[in-house]
Amino acid sequence: MKYSIKTGAVTELNSDAIVCDATTASKIAKQADQADLYAAALADFKNKPGQTLLVHLPEPTKINRLLVVGGLDTNLSKTEFRNCVQAAATRLHGLPIMQAIWTCHQAKVKGADLAWKCSNALAAVAQKFYTFGEHKTKSVPKPSTLANLVLVGDARSRSALMQLAKRAVALEEGLQFARDLGNQPPNVCHPTYLHAEAKRLASAAKVKVSALDEKRMTSLGMGAFMSVSQGSDQPGKMIIIEYNGGPASKKPVVLVGKGITFDTGGISLKPGAGMDEMKFDMCGAASVLGATKAAIEAKLPINLVCIVAAAENMPSGDASRPGDIVTTMSGQTVEILNTDAEGRLVLCDALTYAKKFDPEVVVDVATLTGAVIVALGSKASAVYSNDDRFASELIEAGEYSGDRAWQMPLWDEYQPQLKSNFADMANIGGREAGSITAACFLARYTEEMTWAHMDVAGTAFKGGGAKGATGRPVGLLFRFLCERAARKAAPKRRAKKA
Repeated sequence: MKYSIKTGAVTELNSDAIVCDATTASKIAKQADQADLYAAALADFKNKPGQTLLVHLPEPTKINRLLVVGGLDTNLSKTEFRNCVQAAATRLHGLPIMQAIWTCHQAKVKGADLAWKCSNALAAVAQKFYTFGEHKTKSVPKPSTLANLVLVGDARSRSALMQLAKRAVALEEGLQFARDLGNQPPNVCHPTYLHAEAKRLASAAKVKVSALDEKRMTSLGMGAFMSVSQGSDQPGKMIIIEYNGGPASKKPVVLVGKGITFDTGGISLKPGAGMDEMKFDMCGAASVLGATKAAIEAKLPINLVCIVAAAENMPSGDASRPGDIVTTMSGQTVEILNTDAEGRLVLCDALTYAKKFDPEVVVDVATLTGAVIVALGSKASAVYSNDDRFASELIEAGEYSGDRAWQMPLWDEYQPQLKSNFADMANIGGREAGSITAACFLARYTEEMTWAHMDVAGTAFKGGGAKGATGRPVGLLFRFLCERAARKAAPKRRAKKA
């Protein structure tokens, strides 16, 4: 999608369609001498958030269609506004048009500025207009021909809107990258494929891509990672993308993603029903790759390292067994009580490896536990952190972007559940608080870092008839990186002389 900016009176613009509130639509219809037609169309329309009405204006008119969005000319909450823009994006999606004007700047949203309104509107469009039909043998009809979305503002807001449009394009690129990776079948998307896709990012300036193979990971002592990968014929990889967009003196933000490209559960085999959805067990990796791509596309002035722990979890004769004990890169030992708790095993070695970059902060993202779905459902991702201020930073990024998250406890009281009679720890903590004990396990490898863990098992993909990767939490991560970049770029205030 191309995004462009126009300033001036809405009633003077030309377009195939305009997305607007009922009051603005009335003015446009009146100027086109179609006030009666518009009034008749409104007869059964309820001007409430989530409602839409499409009104065709007869030729010749400057604007051919009025897409009236309910509630936009009232005082809205942020949730109501998001309902409005999602409804508008859904209706736009099926229209046979090339260009549309979006007047989201006119909406009155409590606690929201122009940037928030426009970024949330464009994010709704990016989510709705995504398609994936690569493996269909028959041509898939494109559901929309819309190629250009025009944001309207006044002259003072033009430069801000242009930056918003550029970042919207970057976010859309990142979301599409993440969703494409998640939606690929597991016979296509394996660790080597993920490495190949990551290497495409190296075509941009200031980007370096490398990978550790199994021989190198073994030599580094990554016994936990290798215990997962050794059961598969597909070789595991630790993929590293380095983007140096900021000053060399600045420490990088490190994103770590769980990239289990297919999870059978290993010897602790999963039930067959729904196992096809275990191709989505690499969506944590897909999301950090998507956020990294968005940061690169937006040319954010930040140093960023993305680490993807990519492996398959398969039940072969070489697979690890319940009861095995492995030594992690940190030197700590783990008794594997359940081979289906494999994500934490690849992540713990990836988190230890992340220390070599002397990170400012570290965020790992993983479809780690089914327990988090019981706790939070599909509305919010879980955030655990050893620094409450850092957790708040991520949650605020989610609130801004609509890619919401919720902080969960990471208390020492849960650590005893990981006790093992034979090793430093077990890889599971029993039936209670499964998502929390998984985070507690990872916390043992991050004591020297400012770190957060996001469990996205409930948000990164949908099952059933709507099956597919959502791209979450790319929106949250990209907003977080934008805020970090802005903070680093802001000039420091000098202390006043006495």
